[in-house]
Amino acid sequence: MTLGRSTRRALFVAAVTFVLAPAASAASLQQVSNWTGGVANLPSDVLMYVYVPDKVAANPPVLTLIHSCDSNASTVLGQASGLKSAADQYGFIIVVPQSNPSSLRCWTTDSTQVWTRDKGGDSNAIKQMVVYALSKYQANADRVYVTGCSSGAMMTELLLGLYPDIFKAGSSFAGMPGGCHGPNDNSSNATGYNGTCAGGAVNYTAQQWGDLVRAMDPGYTGHRPRLQLVHGSADTIISYSNMAESEQQYINLLNLSTSPTKTITGLTLGTHQATETQWNNACGYLVLDALESIGGDHGPSDALFVAKYVVPFLGLDQTGPTDPEIAQCGGGGAGGSAGMSGGTGSGGAGSGGQGGAKQTGTGGAAGGHGGGVAGSSGSGGAKGTGGTGSGGTATGGTSTGGTATGGTSSGGTSTGGTATGGSGTGGALASGGTHGTGGSASGGASNPTGSGGAATGGAAGSAPGDAGGSSGCSCAVDANRADDLAAMFVVSLAMLLWTVGRSRRPRAHR
Repeated sequence: MTLGRSTRRALFVAAVTFVLAPAASAASLQQVSNWTGGVANLPSDVLMYVYVPDKVAANPPVLTLIHSCDSNASTVLGQASGLKSAADQYGFIIVVPQSNPSSLRCWTTDSTQVWTRDKGGDSNAIKQMVVYALSKYQANADRVYVTGCSSGAMMTELLLGLYPDIFKAGSSFAGMPGGCHGPNDNSSNATGYNGTCAGGAVNYTAQQWGDLVRAMDPGYTGHRPRLQLVHGSADTIISYSNMAESEQQYINLLNLSTSPTKTITGLTLGTHQATETQWNNACGYLVLDALESIGGDHGPSDALFVAKYVVPFLGLDQTGPTDPEIAQCGGGGAGGSAGMSGGTGSGGAGSGGQGGAKQTGTGGAAGGHGGGVAGSSGSGGAKGTGGTGSGGTATGGTSTGGTATGGTSSGGTSTGGTATGGSGTGGALASGGTHGTGGSASGGASNPTGSGGAATGGAAGSAPGDAGGSSGCSCAVDANRADDLAAMFVVSLAMLLWTVGRSRRPRAHR
């Protein structure tokens, strides 16, 4: 077969185009350096990764995605493939923290240090990653969200309680209430995993659960984040009873009715039937959402980070400049973001109270909570059936706050109060119960509080401070590698055809 010069050239150009075009535009998980902002006492083994889609929305939202014990950033982003696809579609940025997987390290959620604002530890490290992302990518400080599984779910609920001025909502897969601790936990023996809480042995009243969170930032009176819970009823790693305890905590924090607004049965979550229980707030917005996987295991492993539920609850499918709940209901004057080194932020507008009562809004949290980025303007709260909201005083972390400038609400004018730095106090000293032993994991060592599928063929493992979990694994070639191999094959084929065509050209007789 003899190929003409034009045919060979066309094949070569097509092959090169096939290889280079995807490589130039495909977004991927990237490690980020210099994100600490000079903050002391952050753990040295915590790394920051980020997924920035090819088409980023203007002033994009930020989703923080937190892995389970003995996992890493790449693994959890693979588990959350639906959220990654949503990021590609809607243009939000995903921040993916990573602890040290080589030491079977869970996220530490049960020490006085991590229960206290801006005092170091894992919770402060993740907060600093968000602060960096807001500045680096010109992201929207009024639209920051978090989700995680197992140990990452525990951290999710802790972050919502500890930094309510930063996170607007979260989705927790097999977690436990923020601030949960056993009778012997304290800052010196905290291991990151709490067997007493995980076993479901810690039971408080709704008021006590709410008080644990309020103690993390006692001067805070602004908007509280909404929460989505997903848990398997047959979870043997993190007791299913923790979901009910988290519900009680948020019923108290969000001042909700003890009776849910709606219960939906007959759903499917992964391979299991599911029931969804919903609580709406006073203005009719869904702020507490609990999905039970009936008979589901830890995670549940067959239904992690289901975009169908997570994306609309967090509002990531909406591209407005304001969190959709705050846009509908008002933010109680807490629209300002955390201010860097006490800088000036903008106060959110107070919303009118319900039933004719005037609700007093606080000034923006800018400056009052040091260590954040400069506050963006808070959204104007919609006037309720009550009167005009007025600015209050925001008290915050250890830094001295700047002046918060009040915005104008759609129902009346809100005057931002002056934010002053106060000292945040942590929750009560706690301490920890027994450590569980590892269960079997597929083909290898156990994955404590892992979120994978059913474990088979692995050896039982045990790790201090961790309960044994099961984790599915896959040896398949990943999608990026498969694309590379296909591209290399096309190039090789084109070059071979070029060579064959040249070698078979007729030679002129001399």
